[in-house]
Amino acid sequence: MRLVILGGGGFRVPLVYRALLADAGAPGACRELVLHDTDPVRLRVIASVLGAQAAGVPGAPAVRISQDLDDALRGADFVFSAIRVGGTAGRVCDERVPLAEGVLGQETVGAGGVLYGLRTLPVAVAIAERVKALAPDAWVINFTNPAGMVTEAMARVLGERVIGICDSPVGLVRRAARAAGADPDSPAFRYDYVGLNHLGWLRRMSDGGPDLLPGLLADPVALDSFEEGKLFGAPWLAALGALPNEYLHYYYFEREALAAVRSAESTRGEFLDRQQGAFFASAAGLPSDAYTLWDRTRLEREETYMAENRAATGGWQRDPHDLDGGGYDRVALALMRAIARDERTTLILNVPNGTTVPALDAEAIIEVPCEVGAFGARPLPVAAPTEHQAGLMLTLKAVERSAIEAAASGSRAAALRALALHPLVDSVAVAGRILDAALPR
Repeated sequence: MRLVILGGGGFRVPLVYRALLADAGAPGACRELVLHDTDPVRLRVIASVLGAQAAGVPGAPAVRISQDLDDALRGADFVFSAIRVGGTAGRVCDERVPLAEGVLGQETVGAGGVLYGLRTLPVAVAIAERVKALAPDAWVINFTNPAGMVTEAMARVLGERVIGICDSPVGLVRRAARAAGADPDSPAFRYDYVGLNHLGWLRRMSDGGPDLLPGLLADPVALDSFEEGKLFGAPWLAALGALPNEYLHYYYFEREALAAVRSAESTRGEFLDRQQGAFFASAAGLPSDAYTLWDRTRLEREETYMAENRAATGGWQRDPHDLDGGGYDRVALALMRAIARDERTTLILNVPNGTTVPALDAEAIIEVPCEVGAFGARPLPVAAPTEHQAGLMLTLKAVERSAIEAAASGSRAAALRALALHPLVDSVAVAGRILDAALPR
């Protein structure tokens, strides 16, 4: 199996390779990994990290680097898209421009997510067109943010052969299961989750018996034992009757999250821009130390993840279980194994709705549990969203589709609509000023 990673110079690529190494030597395992990136320095540094990881591992996938997209795609079985158009400097602008107007500018949420999408969508669609032309039988796994929006735009070219992934839902399910005393790896474990990317809710879970979620929601001590319980607080979770994805903190505690971000010394984008810049500069000069430098930087990155949100809820440290950096890489590997070897499994993925959520049309990309096998990914039945859940999903789907329209047509009106319709942007005038500042005429 040949895997191509677009954004192959990305900081988290070694996590994917770590998952591949754990699978090395198995029938149908990845034999060649092709890294494609537009930045030759980052490519060389990440290749050095991967070389250190592979040392002494029998059957480790061979690594090849390429700056030519067409060359990288030819012969691909799977294409993992994890690009960042504009780099971390672009993320800094996506965050700072909205903050100057007093609204959140997070990478995938709020005005910042819309700006990132407007910049990324044309590149993602162009990639989809090259995949269709050069590797029509390849499966595309999209982790490029905003993942739901980007997956839907790529699906208009590739259909069901593009599948979006995210690590947030699987992390939520596993943490909630442990807190409720269940084994998330048990064959009997079942759960109900519905939403869009970074906008979903866990509504039921069982370990072969009755629903465990009501008892968990009524137990403040158990809720305080894992991240989402601490983040949202027992009173709100009991009132909500569900466990939200961590990114819903920006919606449910908008004022507190905004205040924490504005009072921080730097935005998350500024922190990562500075941190990654220092890492790549150091590792480029000391390739023999690249892995050690990378692992140290990775741990700092994980420890500071959503630090502002944690500060807004009293401040607390992340659980050691959540600091290994794994998540989306394991989802990606499980997805590839299921398709390549027809190993049936259930994963929370971003796929076309079909008839799963009646409030949305068949082509809308949703995030739900799916059955996965050689056929790809099929959404499993879920309970109907509540009015609250469906309302937010419909609103955010309108934002996503306005952004897709704007990126495809160049329509400034559609771009304005994408910003102004977002529930975290409180004024059409503010949306217009953000658009003018980020995308001058």
